[in-house]
Amino acid sequence: MTAEEVVASLESGMTVGIGGWGSRRKPMALVRAVCGSALKDLTIVSCGGPDVGLLCAAGKVRRVVAPFVTLDSIPLEPHFRAARQSGAVGLTEYDEGMFMFGLLAAAHRLPFLPIRAGLGSDVMRVNPGLRTVRSPYDAAGRPYGGAGRGAGESTEESAEEEGEELVAVPALTLDAALIHLERADTRGNGRYLGPDPYLDDLFAKAAARTYLSCERLVDPGGLAGPPQTLLVSRMHVAGVVEAPAGAHFTECGDHGRDEAFQRHYAASAADPEAWAAFAGRFLSGDETAYRDAVRRWHEERAG
Repeated sequence: MTAEEVVASLESGMTVGIGGWGSRRKPMALVRAVCGSALKDLTIVSCGGPDVGLLCAAGKVRRVVAPFVTLDSIPLEPHFRAARQSGAVGLTEYDEGMFMFGLLAAAHRLPFLPIRAGLGSDVMRVNPGLRTVRSPYDAAGRPYGGAGRGAGESTEESAEEEGEELVAVPALTLDAALIHLERADTRGNGRYLGPDPYLDDLFAKAAARTYLSCERLVDPGGLAGPPQTLLVSRMHVAGVVEAPAGAHFTECGDHGRDEAFQRHYAASAADPEAWAAFAGRFLSGDETAYRDAVRRWHEERAG
């Protein structure tokens, strides 16, 4: 597929998961295509980075569900910060462990999963809709109330015990997921080359349909390497897009983060006129135009 075909399959109001982590291995080519579309009122589920920022700047976002939104070397994503300060977008903020368990619950088609993370923290205060549950089992996996005890074991104490309180993290069910990997084959199998899979496999499994962009597309059987790096199976992928430098300016296995360009992005976000110039230069065309504009910008800096 092309990035434009992926975007054409999405609808306003959807809940869209975006893979990667902060400013690392984000499907930026797909995000840029969404920014140039008529989509709106999206709920974005992401370990957020410039993907969230660009979509907020383009007016595409109704709510963000995230444990953080950062550019890594720049602590807070500037467009996201501005959107939150103005009240333009809502936020559901989870602990990182809770966020992962929400995706895991959706991947297994469960309504929720229990976790200790979040207890005793302001996560519970800022998310008043969260509920807790009591474990029906003790630390040894035996049910409370004495049922299932071995012959001769006392049940009086267990009948009075109460299970541990846990946060019931609701499933983060996605209408669609956008992820980016270094390699994929034409059937939709995806391999990562960097040090971390992030949560991309869970995004793929939690979504009704997943779109995978990649740095390089190969024929079936061409994904050489250790089997554990085959992160995404074709059974979870609805379409695959070849997008060289499709993660730019974020870090990817084939290239590091473009720190100079990221700083330019963040500085431009601080001023409306500077941002209009940035968007006009880099975001007004297709991916070929984007790569050409970035190349010329670097040449100007070097010259």
